[in-house]
Amino acid sequence: MKLLHLEGESLILQGVTKVISSSQSQTVLQCGEQVIVLTGNNIEVKKLELETGEVCLQGNFSNIKLSAKSEKQPFLKRIFK
Repeated sequence: MKLLHLEGESLILQGVTKVISSSQSQTVLQCGEQVIVLTGNNIEVKKLELETGEVCLQGNFSNIKLSAKSEKQPFLKRIFK
C-alpha cells in the first residue's frame, strides 16, 4: 500500500486490491494482505481503478487504521469457543 496524496479532504491510495465496504462514516479497503479502515464524515469513493490499484477518496478523515488481514476461523471452531 502506498499513500500518494493527502490534501484537505482528498486522499489517494495506490495498491488497493479490493473495496470491502464503504459508507459515509467508514471505508474498508484491502491492500494485499493488509486491511485499511478509514473513518470520518462524508466519505465518498470518487475514483476506483482496480486495474492500477488506485482509489481516490474524499471526506473528513478522523482515523486511518492499518491491520493484517484476519483469517476466517472454521465454523465449528467459532461455535465451540
